[in-house]
Amino acid sequence: QVQLVESGGGLVQAGDSLRLSCAASGRTFSRYNMGWFRQAPGKEREFVATIGWSGGSTYYADSVKGRFTVSRDNAKNTVYLQMNSLKPEDTAVYYCAADAKHWRTGPYDYWGQGTQVTVSS
Repeated sequence: QVQLVESGGGLVQAGDSLRLSCAASGRTFSRYNMGWFRQAPGKEREFVATIGWSGGSTYYADSVKGRFTVSRDNAKNTVYLQMNSLKPEDTAVYYCAADAKHWRTGPYDYWGQGTQVTVSS
């Protein structure tokens, strides 16, 4: 079992940066591939980024490639999403997810509650 808690969301202006964190419970965090997803109002949840269990592999959605960076600190049981050059279309609830077998777009077994990111123009 893994419990995930996201933090770091907020209201920013277009062009600003924000860093999201996802803290995981349990001693086996380093075994899990981690993903970030987002869901905007009225839209389906979409994949944003993923990082392999060791941190050596990452994969991004085309819409965020070059602007977002996913990283992890296994000693702190935490995965991060650094978001730069934010755009109004990045506005969404951001979720982190964990899975021991799958990565990239998933599926993922465990999900956090989400953190709201709002980007004003």
